Amino acid sequence: MSWNVDDVPDQTGRRIVITGANSGIGFEAAKVLVRKGARVVMACRSLDRGEAAAKAVRASIRNTGETNAGDVVVRRLDLADLESVTSFPKRLELDDYPIDVLVNNAGIMGIPRRETEDGFERQFGVNHLGHFALTGTLVDSLDDDARVVTVSSGMHERGEIDFEDLHGEESYGKWDAYAQSKLANLLFAYELDRRVEDAEVDITSVGVHPGYADTSLQSRGPEMTDSAVRKVMMRAANAVFAQPAADGALPTLYAATASDVQGGEYYGPGGFFTMRGPPERQRSSERSYDREAARRLWEVSAELTGVEFGLRENRR
Repeated sequence: MSWNVDDVPDQTGRRIVITGANSGIGFEAAKVLVRKGARVVMACRSLDRGEAAAKAVRASIRNTGETNAGDVVVRRLDLADLESVTSFPKRLELDDYPIDVLVNNAGIMGIPRRETEDGFERQFGVNHLGHFALTGTLVDSLDDDARVVTVSSGMHERGEIDFEDLHGEESYGKWDAYAQSKLANLLFAYELDRRVEDAEVDITSVGVHPGYADTSLQSRGPEMTDSAVRKVMMRAANAVFAQPAADGALPTLYAATASDVQGGEYYGPGGFFTMRGPPERQRSSERSYDREAARRLWEVSAELTGVEFGLRENRR
């Protein structure tokens, strides 16, 4: 399959929420979706960075001469603060415009141990728990036949869910914590798909990964540790191996818009070692399909965040 942005179908009238859309994969996806007619909400921790990104999106549309483009707005969302997450619907005017696609994209990677406002290890808290709570908070605002796209990483393959030390209080490795959070993304995506199917709710939940894309995600860890050597190494690796962020956004765009997408699927680049290339359906790690781990993670996540999806009430 050789699928690119030209294959993204018309999105006129659709409302799409993308977390972390001020840079990287989320920003590139937003540009394409607005050009295709969507109303995109850039859910960003920093309003200043979000507004600058929205301005850049509008400029890119003007440069293409597109006359049927949609629009873009910015709403504040801090995934490291549950109060910000659970109050997010109030900032969306949902009565008039239900959500057609939720893209759980924002993330942090390979950082020293830090905690969220609610005391969660930050990578697990932002990458998984924040998106779990956001999805649960918005689930009743999703339109018929809506999609939830959760962005994971190839790093999920080395991940394990340490239920005895989820927050790395006893032992912390920044890459182990990142891998755990990315595995959690997929366990959540697949469990959500099973639960909406059981509840006969018309939502499609899928997982994706961008391959190796040149984004600001890689620089966060070196910046937090003030490691000049690691910064140089990361820039060199990106220059040699990484694909542009616009290409890394293709699996997300495919999962969000393609007509043949089915719930519980996983998409990533189909080229060199799944690090680059056009999107294709793939199989994630065996651990990601562990239903008992997914069920347990869901229950723990609901307890930690206080967010219940209410899907069982919809079964009747």
